[in-house]
Amino acid sequence: MPANQPIEADEPSESGSLITTGPPAAEAGGTLTIDLNAIEANWKALARHATPAECAAVIKADGYGCGIEAVATMLSKAGCKTFFVADLSEARRVRAVTQEPAIYVLNGMMPNTASTFAELHVRPVIGGMTELAEWEAFCSTSGWRGGAALHVDTGMNRLGITVDEAAALAPRIRAENHGITLLMSHFACSELPDHPLNEQQIKLFRDIRILYRGIPSSLANSSGVFLGQAAHCDMVRPGAALFGVNPTPGKPNPMQPVVTLEGRVVAIREVPRGQTVGYDAGWTAKRATRLAVVGVGYADGYLRAASATDTVKGAQAIVAGKRCTLAGRVSMDLIEIDVTDLPDAAVRRGDMVTLIGGDLGVDEFGVAAGTIGYEVLTSLGRRYHRVYRVS
Repeated sequence: MPANQPIEADEPSESGSLITTGPPAAEAGGTLTIDLNAIEANWKALARHATPAECAAVIKADGYGCGIEAVATMLSKAGCKTFFVADLSEARRVRAVTQEPAIYVLNGMMPNTASTFAELHVRPVIGGMTELAEWEAFCSTSGWRGGAALHVDTGMNRLGITVDEAAALAPRIRAENHGITLLMSHFACSELPDHPLNEQQIKLFRDIRILYRGIPSSLANSSGVFLGQAAHCDMVRPGAALFGVNPTPGKPNPMQPVVTLEGRVVAIREVPRGQTVGYDAGWTAKRATRLAVVGVGYADGYLRAASATDTVKGAQAIVAGKRCTLAGRVSMDLIEIDVTDLPDAAVRRGDMVTLIGGDLGVDEFGVAAGTIGYEVLTSLGRRYHRVYRVS
């Protein structure tokens, strides 16, 4: 990746196999390291698992917090031919760094934006009859033939035309310029492989695919890739798994970890037994306690729900190679970590501690915060010094 090619809004600098963005490391409260090689390896592994189906990439939400330009550039070079994003602003950013791949906009077409899809040469995912009518009117008057996906709802009850509407529209594909380049649906419960809705959705979508014979089809998200060939259709659409989230909860993670988050210790503090720590005085020192105060907080995406109280254990961090627990509420810019059990000189002001990374993965942190790895990744803030590892 050229040193003068921006991979985020910031100007990057390049040193060997590292590209850095954001504030200088010495000025930042934390460093976020993103392994682009691991993202590429995860995409290739998913592609092999889904062969012969095409493996696309869902890179919405700023590439799941990892930087949409960097991710799109890497995966395009790796051979990815189709990207999915949430909205036109994301599509614009991807198109700025990749000219060849198809780009689908999952949230569809907002009113009076059809011409922008044509300008960017990107495709809406049509999920309603009114939306379809507006798109077809634009294509008819403008002569645009860039294509669109048709989203059929098979059980999510979110976006998508109904199965009956899809069946009624099916004869249109006999027209020479019908404009449907992809037929798709979306799993509701693919993370739960034994959930009966998975099989129901596969069957419903199979029935619709028969009516749209000749049109490429797609159903599987990250976890759907692991539901077997019946879910693969012609294209799979992994997202979070590309970024290291486990697509097979309860089983070993087949994906390589992608992000490492380190926070800088800004102070070491001694707290007498019986005193409280942090907002709401919700954590009480049960012994004379030594704390490492770290310059990362919920403004950086270190979720407040990961806080520790007298009744909730909270998240952990790795300090000097050892797991240590949080103490008190996560505040906007700071967290406190109980390092009492470490040797006195094991951690000092200015040291870095691992908040996500190593054997403390993004999914584990998600559980500690009462959420999922998806939310953890997409919450990652902009104040970190960012390091991109590239070949």
